[in-house]
Amino acid sequence: MPVLDDPDDPDEPDDPGDGTHDGSDLVAVGADLAPGTLLAAYRGGLFPMPEGRSIGWWCPAHRGVLFLDELRVSRSLRRSARDFEVRVDTAFDEVVAACADPRRPHGWIDGRIARAYGDLHRLGWAHSVETWQDGRLVGGLYGVAIGGLFAGESMFHHVTDASKVALLGLVEGLRRDADGAAGNRLIDVQWATRHLTGLGVREIP
Repeated sequence: MPVLDDPDDPDEPDDPGDGTHDGSDLVAVGADLAPGTLLAAYRGGLFPMPEGRSIGWWCPAHRGVLFLDELRVSRSLRRSARDFEVRVDTAFDEVVAACADPRRPHGWIDGRIARAYGDLHRLGWAHSVETWQDGRLVGGLYGVAIGGLFAGESMFHHVTDASKVALLGLVEGLRRDADGAAGNRLIDVQWATRHLTGLGVREIP
């Protein structure tokens, strides 16, 4: 799940889209980013990232997933969460823009990606979970909800723990969802990273 606002902050989850993967999970190049194309891709386990001027479609051989009942929340994170307000779908475009900040190393979200997920959001498929502090957006994530899956696409933070609290908010929201029990839900984070595994993410083939 990409991406982080401050890659030098050791307390925030890494960005699996930060260039650390070796490209072996790239399975196709081409096609468009129309809503139907994206939804079909997610149903097949694929997700897009730009590959030069084309769109690459990725499918990790070892996929990072978080089962809702396996989230690890430290006491310090529980305390930190009290400092934030968590909102859903109140600033989707702003979250995507923050994740796409060109000042961040290894940025991968371009205008095509931003527009495509904006379209999915307006159709009710893509969602943002935001952390706010004193009326200011300080962190968040966005992704696609399809069936029992939430496919996380990117996350950012401007304040320590803001992206972690957004993930906590996502898990709690999915647990409350009347459409299914927590045991039938999972979050796809694409590639597992050191910090994400510390939060309970594990790899499955």
